[in-house]
Amino acid sequence: MKSTWAGSPWLAVLLLVFACSAPTQTLPKNAAADLGGTAWQLVKFSGSDNTTLTPDDRTKYTIAFETGGRVSARIDCNRGIGTWKSSGPNQLQFSRLGLTRAMCPPGSLHDHIVKHWEFVRSYMIKNDYLFLSLMADGGIYEFEPIAASKPGASRSPIPSREAATTR
Repeated sequence: MKSTWAGSPWLAVLLLVFACSAPTQTLPKNAAADLGGTAWQLVKFSGSDNTTLTPDDRTKYTIAFETGGRVSARIDCNRGIGTWKSSGPNQLQFSRLGLTRAMCPPGSLHDHIVKHWEFVRSYMIKNDYLFLSLMADGGIYEFEPIAASKPGASRSPIPSREAATTR
């Protein structure tokens, strides 16, 4: 008796198992293309407990992504630098932010933002707004593009020494 796999129900089962277990490949969205070279200012923070915090002046809360993975930020009366990385589509993680240590005035969102900085885990750009989500549904920061920055070009929220001396 000759055994052949052709026409056998086992062949159909094996093909079905193989087809279902084969990994599908999709190209991840390129965060460097989305975020690198962009600069944003804070519109609001929406907490998971329905709290909404808005800055007194949006220009005092800015973030700029460099294409090489560096990030610079202005958080009210302080400025900082760090790094950012994306390990997959819409994923985002910041390093610890090296900050100046000025004491900001009452009502500042400084402490709130600094506390959340390392808990950012994802981002989304929708209608030209950047949304940064905290892990465990901790809240969402909403940013708008800085008006003076050109598409695809970064305007650092940290003024250069030359700009600071000419003011």
